[in-house]
Amino acid sequence: MSEKKSHLIVAYYHLSTIEDPRQEVKLQKKFFADSSATSRIYVSEGGINCQMSAIESEAIAYMEWMRQRPNFEKLQFKVDAYHENVFPRLAIKYRRQLVAFDAHVDLTVRGEHLAPDKWKEMLEKNEGHLLLDIRNDYEWEVGRFDGAERPPCQTSRGFIQFAEDLKKRVDPKKTPVMMYCTGGIRCELFSALLKKDGFEKVYQLDGGIINYGQQQGNDHWLGKLYVFDDRMTVPIGDEQAPVVGTCHHCGVPNENYLNCANTDCNELFLCCQECTDKFVGCCQTICTQSKRLRPYQQQSPHKPFRKLQRP
Repeated sequence: MSEKKSHLIVAYYHLSTIEDPRQEVKLQKKFFADSSATSRIYVSEGGINCQMSAIESEAIAYMEWMRQRPNFEKLQFKVDAYHENVFPRLAIKYRRQLVAFDAHVDLTVRGEHLAPDKWKEMLEKNEGHLLLDIRNDYEWEVGRFDGAERPPCQTSRGFIQFAEDLKKRVDPKKTPVMMYCTGGIRCELFSALLKKDGFEKVYQLDGGIINYGQQQGNDHWLGKLYVFDDRMTVPIGDEQAPVVGTCHHCGVPNENYLNCANTDCNELFLCCQECTDKFVGCCQTICTQSKRLRPYQQQSPHKPFRKLQRP
């Protein structure tokens, strides 16, 4: 019997000047003062990046409140139903950068947004496009669009060099570049960088993978979507997609992420249940000898590591 979906998970980003971001942080905290909501909401001079969860009535009230405020009337929310909150706490913070990039780009010149149906159509035409996955390696390993390439960048900042190298590999004036990420915000910056570097045909998936899954399901998608909350990995559509992740230890197909049970390691890795038992939730044999092992049996393997409670 499936659990009743009593909560909503809400995600959005807003890239527009916020004159006093610290005041915005205070306003957001005030709104949630008497709420049971949990969140990761980051505010900067350049906008807001929000992921939150709450009981349905509180989530709806938050979306209505935001859209009633000047400058936020056109916010596009991505909403999923779930049976509980998915963040450990209510976190609302100021950040100098919404995405760690350390480079100025002109956000008035970004890639063309493609709605999910147009994105699917362009994938199927396959007219010599380059398909880029602008996410981290651990996101890529568990799910991706078929035929996508992930830039070999360990951080967002590495994309600056990748863009320079890409100009030597393909013709920036003729090669269509399609890029995607989880919700869309990373592509706003990276597409602007490619446009700055002379790429003329740059396209980004509007609303990211989340929006695509809600509208087009699993078409052209492999695996699951990594999400930055307690669910860790989720299907993007109703049908089963081919498994592309593999167990860190034995290499069998697998889609379950763990944080290493050694709390001094905490490495994120894919692990099948057999190897989870064999290595007591650890990423390597040496970690099994740690004096600070998290009792993995008492936690869902789909939930991220929580700090070890002191006696």
